[in-house]
Parts: sequence; C-alpha cells; structure tokens
Amino acid sequence: MLTKKIALPKKIWKKELFKVVIGITLIVGIVLGAFYSFQLLLNTHYPFLTVESGSMCIPHDGNCDGWSHPFDNTLHVGDILIIQGIKPEELNTHYPNSDIIVYKDPKNNNLIVHRIISKQTINGTTYFKTKGDANGPILWPNNPFYFDDIPDPRGVPQELVVGKVLLRIPWFGNITLFIKNNPYGLPTIATLIFLLAFVEFILPLKKRKKKPQTTN
Repeated sequence: MLTKKIALPKKIWKKELFKVVIGITLIVGIVLGAFYSFQLLLNTHYPFLTVESGSMCIPHDGNCDGWSHPFDNTLHVGDILIIQGIKPEELNTHYPNSDIIVYKDPKNNNLIVHRIISKQTINGTTYFKTKGDANGPILWPNNPFYFDDIPDPRGVPQELVVGKVLLRIPWFGNITLFIKNNPYGLPTIATLIFLLAFVEFILPLKKRKKKPQTTN
C-alpha cells in the first residue's frame, strides 16, 4: 500500500478562484438589479432610506432608541424606510394622520423625512408645510403652531418631494449607519466578506490538498 500527498493542480485553484469572482459578481449584480427594479416599481429614485436623525421619534420615558418601542407609529434612528413616489394631489394632508414625506433640502439636496401638516396651492404649485413629529415644543399628534422652515415660508414645493414613507423596517438600518459613520465600518464589512469567501471556497480547497490519496 502506498500513501502519498497529491498536490492540487494550479488549474483547479484558478477554476475555484474564478468561481469566487463570478459568485461575488453575481451577488453585486443581483443587488444592483433589485435596487433599480424597486426604483421602477416604487416610482422613485430613492426607494430605500435609512433614518439618521431623531426628528421623527417621539420619546417614551425619555427613550427614543428604536429598541424599547420599535413598532410604534414613529420613526427611529436606524430604521429602513421604503419610499413610494406619488403625485402631490394624492398625498394625505389630514394631520395628525397625514403622510410622512421625503423631500430634498433646497440648500444642500439632503433628504429630509417629515410629516405633512397642511398644504396650499399658489400659482399652480402645491406647497406642503411639514414638521418632524419630535421637533418641539409641541409633539405629534398635537396640532403644532409652527412648521419647519426649509427656508421657503410657503412650505415644501411639490417638485422637491421625492415620495412618501410606505413602510418602515426597524433596526436593520443600523448596519448602514455603522458603515457610514464609523471609519472602521467599511473595512470591517470587507473583512467579513473576505472571511466568508475564505471559509466557503479557499478552506475546502486546502483540505482537499492535504487529504492523502491511497493507491493499491
């Protein structure tokens, strides 16, 4: 009986590496394809949004972290929002059960998520007065005596509205915030992806290489 180690041919290594590259490419393609599909389906360039500020979060016992009351009718930092594009005339403006809209800040094009308080039409353009539910001194659902200036005193013009909040998914947006706000966020995710690829593809190859082949 003869036992010897058989070296794994370089062609097999190249083949497995090619599979890894193809697999990662397919995953990226599927993610991008899904994103563009949701853009078409939801009729907006911004189908997903992560809540980054607490302007829409009503505190409960001083807490507004999204963990103590995740499913209340409010938005928390770390929520993922599903945004739907909609015609201005179809928006619900009956406060306090009015729609929460997403619009562009005319000063810097940042996206703002606030609830509609009222609307008015001036010279054929609809303007929405909005306010963050948690922006004081009067909190939602009480009727406020002011709205958040953007700085147009007429309100948010309809052309700046990119959609309304259709659905919120609690917690999962914290991953996005971790990557965005933490200097080690992106390297950490990249390292986890590399480790996953190593465990799924490279490690099995090494085991195959070390496994002895027995011949009679």
